[in-house]
Amino acid sequence: MTWLNSPMRSIAPPNPAAFSFASDQQVWHLSLDQIEGDTGELSGKRYAPASEAGTSTFCFDTGNVLYSKLRPYLNKVIVPDEPGIATTELIPLRPNPAILDQRFLAYYLRSSAFVNQASHHVAGAKMPRVVMDWFWEHEFPLPTPMEQGRIVELLDEADRLRRLSREASAKAERILPALFLKMFGAPSTNPKGWRKERIGELGNVVTGRTPPTQEEGMFGGTIPFATPSDLDTDLSATQRSLTETGAQFSKVARAGSALVGCIGNIGKMRKTPVMTSFNQQINAVEWSAKVNDDFGIAALSFEVETMKALATFTTLPILNKSSFASISVIVPPDSLQKEFSRLAEQLNKSLVPIRRMRSDLNQLFSVLLSTAFSGQLTAQWREAHMKELLAEMEVQARQLKLPTPQEAAV
Repeated sequence: MTWLNSPMRSIAPPNPAAFSFASDQQVWHLSLDQIEGDTGELSGKRYAPASEAGTSTFCFDTGNVLYSKLRPYLNKVIVPDEPGIATTELIPLRPNPAILDQRFLAYYLRSSAFVNQASHHVAGAKMPRVVMDWFWEHEFPLPTPMEQGRIVELLDEADRLRRLSREASAKAERILPALFLKMFGAPSTNPKGWRKERIGELGNVVTGRTPPTQEEGMFGGTIPFATPSDLDTDLSATQRSLTETGAQFSKVARAGSALVGCIGNIGKMRKTPVMTSFNQQINAVEWSAKVNDDFGIAALSFEVETMKALATFTTLPILNKSSFASISVIVPPDSLQKEFSRLAEQLNKSLVPIRRMRSDLNQLFSVLLSTAFSGQLTAQWREAHMKELLAEMEVQARQLKLPTPQEAAV
């Protein structure tokens, strides 16, 4: 049995909420920077009177699935848990609950297969947006509601394990900042009176670049190619890699450099374990002899709020290279930096199993996500429920005015 296919506009048309808020009502104002790529988690909610919403906004409710048409490779999709007001860079999809589960739609939009397709159907160089004609005509794979529920159940459980691993990793990662504060004090107040220098004076600051995806010989080599979503891992296995040719077109930072998100998720960072290339959403710092690599990235982690304050905001917050390079960090004596690095290395070794588990669970989830929409994930389950599924499929086909697979085969 094969699934039905239907254009996106038929099963999840762009319908915002059919109400408006009172001008003085405190409501959730949703912008793209609140949504984490790949996971749909929120970095925080901003509440303000409805009157503060700009003209390029719309009201949404819990019946919507919100999809970011801007920079589709950022993979920002959310199922809202309360009504609010959102930027028009988000599309207010409203799936028909009789034929399409909200969470199934959200998982599909986050799948690598769809993200890759959307990323190849964009218009605009600096601010690429999904071509909406393509988006609305995209053929959506539509299992029956019963099978959608089974797929969502399996993906929810895998996602739950992934989130638990992430929480455990986050707790462990807080040990290193505590060590930094004990040795050097809070950089904001600098109680020990260390000298301070600008990042641009302490190393080489570089903004990355993405090689042209249409040209052959750019991707698939041995050089890691980091994007903001890769900064959630230890960079030992980025989602994509470059050839030598691709790396020459992009930008490359030596092992030990700090990669820092400069668009969207400002301040997300990771140290490179090997020579690594990176895209235009990342600034890299290759530290000079004045700064130990481990100390340098630890010092940067205390400047995230400064980075956000210096960012300009259009649709997404953007921290340009010059503003980033102007930030000052403390520079203690080299001997203390090296002692911190020695302790950090010991700590990082103890965190390897936790990070590996997190990486394995992320990879498992990606595999499940890809197999879910090919039908492989529920193949055996589908055979055991064939009669009920065929009956549901006939109902779906009539609602969408589509032929059933049996009729199409005639």
